[in-house]
Amino acid sequence: MIVIPHDYAERVYAGVIGKLIGVYLGRPFEGWTYERIMQQLGPINYYVNERRDVALLSHQLVVTDDDLAGTFAFPRALADNGFPQRLTSEQVGQAWLNYIVEERSTLWWGGIGNSTEHTAYLRLKSGIPAPKSGSIELNGRTVAEQIGAQIFIDGWAMVSPGDPEQAAFLAEQAARVSHDGEAVHAAKLLAAMEAQAFVETDVQKLIDVGLDVLPGDALIRRVVEDVRSWHAADTHRDWQRTRALIAQRYGYDKFTGGCHIVPNHALIILATLYGEHSFQEAMRIANTAGWDTDCNAGNVGCLFGIRTGLAGLDAGPDLRTPIADRIYISSADGGAAITDAVIETRALVSAGYVLAGVKPPPASKSGARFSFEFPGSLQGFQCETGSAALVHPVELRNVSGHSREGTRCLAIEFSRLARGRVARVGSATFFGKDVFAMRTYELMASPTLYSGQAIECGVSADSNNTAAIALRLFISAFNQSDELMRIYGETIELAPSDGRVMQWKVPDTGGYPIYNVGLELEATNSTGVDGALYLDYVRWEGAPDLTLRRPDDDSVMWKHAWVNDASHFQIRWEDGLRISNKSGLGAIFQGSRDWKDYSVEADIKPLIGDQWGLAARVQGRERYYALMFDKGGKIRLARRCHIMEEIASVPFVWNLDQTYICRLEATGSTLRGYVDDRLVLQAEDADQRFSGGGIGLLINTGSIVNREVRIRPL
Repeated sequence: MIVIPHDYAERVYAGVIGKLIGVYLGRPFEGWTYERIMQQLGPINYYVNERRDVALLSHQLVVTDDDLAGTFAFPRALADNGFPQRLTSEQVGQAWLNYIVEERSTLWWGGIGNSTEHTAYLRLKSGIPAPKSGSIELNGRTVAEQIGAQIFIDGWAMVSPGDPEQAAFLAEQAARVSHDGEAVHAAKLLAAMEAQAFVETDVQKLIDVGLDVLPGDALIRRVVEDVRSWHAADTHRDWQRTRALIAQRYGYDKFTGGCHIVPNHALIILATLYGEHSFQEAMRIANTAGWDTDCNAGNVGCLFGIRTGLAGLDAGPDLRTPIADRIYISSADGGAAITDAVIETRALVSAGYVLAGVKPPPASKSGARFSFEFPGSLQGFQCETGSAALVHPVELRNVSGHSREGTRCLAIEFSRLARGRVARVGSATFFGKDVFAMRTYELMASPTLYSGQAIECGVSADSNNTAAIALRLFISAFNQSDELMRIYGETIELAPSDGRVMQWKVPDTGGYPIYNVGLELEATNSTGVDGALYLDYVRWEGAPDLTLRRPDDDSVMWKHAWVNDASHFQIRWEDGLRISNKSGLGAIFQGSRDWKDYSVEADIKPLIGDQWGLAARVQGRERYYALMFDKGGKIRLARRCHIMEEIASVPFVWNLDQTYICRLEATGSTLRGYVDDRLVLQAEDADQRFSGGGIGLLINTGSIVNREVRIRPL
């Protein structure tokens, strides 16, 4: 029986943060050679995203990236399938089809035979299941042995603390969805190393554990043994010398394809050996050495995060604060796209306990979205800047104490806070217009916060504050011109040592997406205030109360709040939204899994098509309940779990070019379908995996029109 380490959760968090740091460090110069990096950037000791003098660099630090999207989206296959002890490649392949929106999310869409993942996705889509979808037999050795299998493995290791055999098994099943051969060997080796790193810190022993899961004739085994021998013979600890030997024997010129696993795996072993016990040195080597820098540094960062813990991450330059835990996971599960390292850590840790047969500990602060439960965690909270005459700067720190339910909180520290010069801190609930400048990877997301939901947060004022402060919750929402408008809750005053639970029902934003949520602070006197406010937690839950109407103007942000899984999604027509799909089932989705009991109502006019309908409790492209209208005169309640399964049906004659008011209600295990305010179907389905999710409009090979969608809590 595997014994869960006492510091398991914090070590997973360190692994997640290490992965983020590695990816964000290496992303701006991904694919560069060592020589080009040294010539244009020099050794990589810190983020270079703002080095505008370097061609092709984006100034953005937190960006979409396949390394992150796949790493954190694909392990959801465990929960989706009830946490089986022996998860299969076919089940992970089903997760690909559920979470990936073709040509739009998660992967590098480089074309069949060019992008290994794109090739595998097309195989899956055509009905070829995993593991055949990623096989050498079908796709050839060059395509099947690229780097992608390795870059996605960290999640499988982090749900397997101290269990390298389980980690290697899960990594192999996941890897074979898209890869084969040496790519799978590399994925297994690294997953085993990361899993063992929860209970072992010696690098040589970790490598031995990794090698134990490989066949004796694997090329990856020879690569690792060569790098180890070169390192052992290097008395001067000159990693550049060993890097040159790697390039000579295992360089890109020896292995074809866009990004082969062998050269890059060699660099991971290089950084692991020469990094010794230093996270910062391992990051410097992995990034300076070149080739697939974000992938390599991301894997090394996760391994060293698990090995050295948060203390190791914090032993050098501050690489954590600029990130502030932020992650974008672009997928069809739009409500889970705007996330952070704490949220993803919770999911992995919970899965790890279940797989080990151990009851997970209670969620911190009753599962509040923002709980700041790990040292240094900020969960996306940042101080607002700009308008210097009106916005007061503050310092944000994660501190121990000052929490009613937990051990840590977020300290908002201020000096000479003046009346009329507010301080604002907030965390994103959606993305801003700046994401459209990100290269390569599109962000598909829905907001995490909506009108009608109730926000609750716990706050307290430091006992040494020099005076009372005024405090109010706020949200920033986009308007019809895609400009942000700030909306405030009630203002309260906090004297020194006072604590309060603040509650606020989010007002109607006209259906426009909410960009962020936060707190605004101001002095109540004319002399200013020094001190600190402690934010204990922030939560919201339940279904929203809102109407989503076609905007009067072409609001880009309104449209992008929908996950678009249809051929065409247009908002410029006067009669409403038009959703068209050229072949098969297409849809647009919005919402998140914390929507439990609610009704969704929409006016839908079918223009052409064999099937169309309304979805509730949406958890991706292939997981939801639906009220479906079928050609031939039938309406049915269905559960889509990779295939559409009928729950109940009745005859119903419907016509093209006629508008129907459709309503689908989901309360507990009860489903009800209404047409034109008349109950036509009711059924029970007790599948607990479908207890919550967003909403959607569905069309099969055709086109529908919709003016508005209404969501109401039940």
